[in-house]
Amino acid sequence: MFDIKKQISVAPMMEWTDKHCRYFHRLLSPHALLYTEMVTTGALLHGDKERFLAYDNFEQPLVLQLGGSDPLDMAKCAQLAEQAGYQEVNINVGCPSDRVQNGRIGACLMAEPELVARCVSQMREIVEIPITVKTRIGIDESDSFDFLLNFVKTVADAGCDTLIIHARKAILSGLSPKENRTIPPLNYDRAYQLKKECPQLSIVINGGVKTVDEVQQHWQQVDGVMIGREAYHNPFFLADIEHQLFQQVLPDRVDILNQFIPYVEKQLCSGSSLQSMTRHILGLFAGQPGGKHWRRYLSENARQKNAGPEVLLAALDEMAPFSAIN
Repeated sequence: MFDIKKQISVAPMMEWTDKHCRYFHRLLSPHALLYTEMVTTGALLHGDKERFLAYDNFEQPLVLQLGGSDPLDMAKCAQLAEQAGYQEVNINVGCPSDRVQNGRIGACLMAEPELVARCVSQMREIVEIPITVKTRIGIDESDSFDFLLNFVKTVADAGCDTLIIHARKAILSGLSPKENRTIPPLNYDRAYQLKKECPQLSIVINGGVKTVDEVQQHWQQVDGVMIGREAYHNPFFLADIEHQLFQQVLPDRVDILNQFIPYVEKQLCSGSSLQSMTRHILGLFAGQPGGKHWRRYLSENARQKNAGPEVLLAALDEMAPFSAIN
């Protein structure tokens, strides 16, 4: 079992944290716990299992995030995840989109803690790997500490001992998923209070973390920190965390790219498009001289027919007049 205590993880993000993104993030962060995009039980049980469960061993330790609410289906999918080698299964009780609500998935399940608990219990009966829950601090008008505490205690009693708390409530109607990531205010104190109330649980905080100092501050109160959009838009942030908090040598960005290129070549041979990979590395040189030229060149040329790794090297050349890259 991967020990998440005082550790870093990268949040599951739909259409972002696919296998290409995770491979790239692992190059930057040896210590981070990585998560898949949310996969629904219907997709796993009735779709292309191999595609949905595919990963490179280099990505480990890796968590499958699962969306669903039928305890038997959740248990079957947890078993598939365990058989595929995942280290953990995480239940999505945080996504506020209408689409997942209609499937009884995501943040709406905060209103049904007993159902989530039955899912946890059924899953734990059939697998040995941990079952965790990612949730919000509240939904709509159910926005009190007592509401959160009741939810957490109910699922914890069923066998969930790690909860990832996105420190915003979800507004289930009237806001888009994007707006739900920014408009409801952050309330870190509620997650801190939850840890004090339930010291036996591992509490991981998520939402709005953008600096190493913030990671350290949260570590004083809870057991782990999950990085979201910042890890995607400014991926070198993960390397900064490794350097400052885990005493790792700060890598060179070009060296990271050179390590990523063999993976790109392998995936191109397997049928992946170059753009499906380069979209995840547009932020590698964020804030660096020439970074805008890097992004523009990749965006314009990676989508071309038969584009290959030479596009990445050419994008570096575009940066050269503005940076120290030779």
